[in-house]
Amino acid sequence: MYLLITTPHSGECWDVPVLHFKSSHMLRYILYSDLGSTLNNAAMLGFRVLLALELFRVHGMKKFRVENGQREHVPNPLGLPDKLNGLVATFADTVVPFLLMLGVATRLVILPTIGVTAIGYFVVHRKDSLEVRDVPYVYTLCLLFILLIGAGRFSIDSLLFLKLQ
Repeated sequence: MYLLITTPHSGECWDVPVLHFKSSHMLRYILYSDLGSTLNNAAMLGFRVLLALELFRVHGMKKFRVENGQREHVPNPLGLPDKLNGLVATFADTVVPFLLMLGVATRLVILPTIGVTAIGYFVVHRKDSLEVRDVPYVYTLCLLFILLIGAGRFSIDSLLFLKLQ
């Protein structure tokens, strides 16, 4: 399939190839993840739940605490509007862990958290010691693993996929 693009000033035309995805294929990629055996799927469930609990316990709870009359300062290395920056960081550390535990649209909902942890590693903590950089590095790797592998059969994603089939 090709898309014909015409430039407004010169009138040149180009045929640009377009990737064609069937919605059922996209839905399958987003929701479906069977890791082959009950043990593997149970291990992924345990991995998701433990990772999400730790993310919420260590980082999410900070969003609700007030110390010395101040809420947690959220770094803004990309220069986003402060409210948007705070909203993304709060969503990534408070809402995403619960959705991750349940396995709800897992591959989509972890994207903001991957962004936050990767920016923490590559930008915010780039000059810090390895001990400090280790935390966002490990979170990013774990979340990328889940992004690639999926939530597994023991997830709401799997139930939704089976219902939609």
